[in-house]
Amino acid sequence: MTTDHVDPDQRSDAERLPTRQDHYGASIGHDEEVVVIVGSGAGGGTLAYELTAKGIACVVLEAGPYLMPEDYENDEWASFQQMAWLDARTASGPYRVARDFPNLPAWVVKAVGGSTTHWSGATPRFRAYELKTRTYYGDIDGANILDWPITLEELAPYYDRAERAIGSTHRHGRPPLPANNNYKVFANGAEQVGYRFYATGPYGTNAEPYDGRPASIQDGFNFQGDKSTAKWSTAVREVPRALRTGRCDLRPGSQAVQITHDARGRANAVLYVDKDGSLHRQAAAVVCVAGNSIETPRLLLMSASALHPDGLANSSGQVGRNYMRHLTGSVYARFDKPVHMYRGETMAGIIADEARQDTSRGFVGGYYLETLSLGPAFLAAFIDPGEWGPGFTEVMDAYENTAGLWIVGEDLPQETNRVTLNASVKDQWGLPAADVWFQDHPNDVAMRAHGFSRADMLYEAVGALGVHHTPPYPATHNLGTCRLSERAEDGVADRWGQAHDVPGLFISDGSQMTSGAAANPTLTIVALAIRQAEYIADRLAKGAG
Repeated sequence: MTTDHVDPDQRSDAERLPTRQDHYGASIGHDEEVVVIVGSGAGGGTLAYELTAKGIACVVLEAGPYLMPEDYENDEWASFQQMAWLDARTASGPYRVARDFPNLPAWVVKAVGGSTTHWSGATPRFRAYELKTRTYYGDIDGANILDWPITLEELAPYYDRAERAIGSTHRHGRPPLPANNNYKVFANGAEQVGYRFYATGPYGTNAEPYDGRPASIQDGFNFQGDKSTAKWSTAVREVPRALRTGRCDLRPGSQAVQITHDARGRANAVLYVDKDGSLHRQAAAVVCVAGNSIETPRLLLMSASALHPDGLANSSGQVGRNYMRHLTGSVYARFDKPVHMYRGETMAGIIADEARQDTSRGFVGGYYLETLSLGPAFLAAFIDPGEWGPGFTEVMDAYENTAGLWIVGEDLPQETNRVTLNASVKDQWGLPAADVWFQDHPNDVAMRAHGFSRADMLYEAVGALGVHHTPPYPATHNLGTCRLSERAEDGVADRWGQAHDVPGLFISDGSQMTSGAAANPTLTIVALAIRQAEYIADRLAKGAG
């Protein structure tokens, strides 16, 4: 067993998960000023561990339950009902998701660990140009492009730490995952069309035991949680370790409804509703919001005050704007022999050749091709929502002989793509639901067409009998809406994620992303959270908060 970064307690994290209860970890009083973290996913869960490990007390407010590995349902629809954020939300705009899934703009998790319990595990890094898109892309009509206020060089050591925490394969001596049949078809096609940069990772699922987690059992249920705990999530690693420090008070079933500030404008508390509907106030020295790019701006907009009439931290008018969800599309290819794409990891392969800046292709930015498998139930729901007939049955009848991949690419920020409050639709607490308005940029359309054409070539090169393109479905990568910016008028938070106009308020999830890049976002969210935790700890040590 690899020994670097192994917890001193040699029992596995799965063996040391808390027992089922309503309250976890330390008991912190509501009047005690601590770091209050809203959300326990990639950003919030990482912050909780990093801060408590430095001796800083934290209260973590999580809207969902604390699901244990034995709770996960290895059944697509049952798991979706168990884990997905199904509170009232609306989708709007001309994007097809608004037509096909008007009440489900995003497919994310409402539980401790957030969408790290649902993610596939891909951990590519941002490239240098993707953090400086204004510099590299210039002015693009309809896009609200901005350079990040940090560089890849600054982020690199935190990427190293995030990869070690996650256990990314192909990184820091970690071995690769084995190749399943879906990857073998994918890789053979990549070779045939001349791609050079393809592999079974990097992924955050263990190929061998590491850091208290076992090796993958290749069970094909990554989207439904991971009963074996081979796949990294903050529910398995960071949150339990934060609880064991004795300085973390985790409160599942706690929906944040307002952030308050003192007379000087400094964030000083979070109001939240517990699972019984009772309202509580938790005092805060610092507030970190990590509720996903939909819930984070929703909370800020619901926190309007006399000092912030348009929403907390919204003097720029940028809260909720510049929503990105990555350019996506799936391709399923039929063959004359069985592939059994569902065996092995859900995603277990990446082609990186198209993740580059090359405008000769007709667009800026780039994209990855990644292996993807859905079970029969989800494939039926997503291949062409609402359609039926011979084309549909042809795809479903060929399920065992099918290989699949996902296109994931950079989606340009647009001010009009935004999250707002829908006053006519309320959630179970009587609060305005989030509305997500989205429209593809022409750059997205061109990139998706290129991705589909390259995927077709890849599969046809290895004998595909036919291919099917799926339209985008509810977003799993939700980015932007509270972006980092050098100047306060251009965004919501500074280079450390602290709100420009609300001291003591930090944005700690994918909301802070200034650009989306081609990379799956989780690794970057974790790296930013580790970096932010260092900054917060240093500020608190100096009495600055």
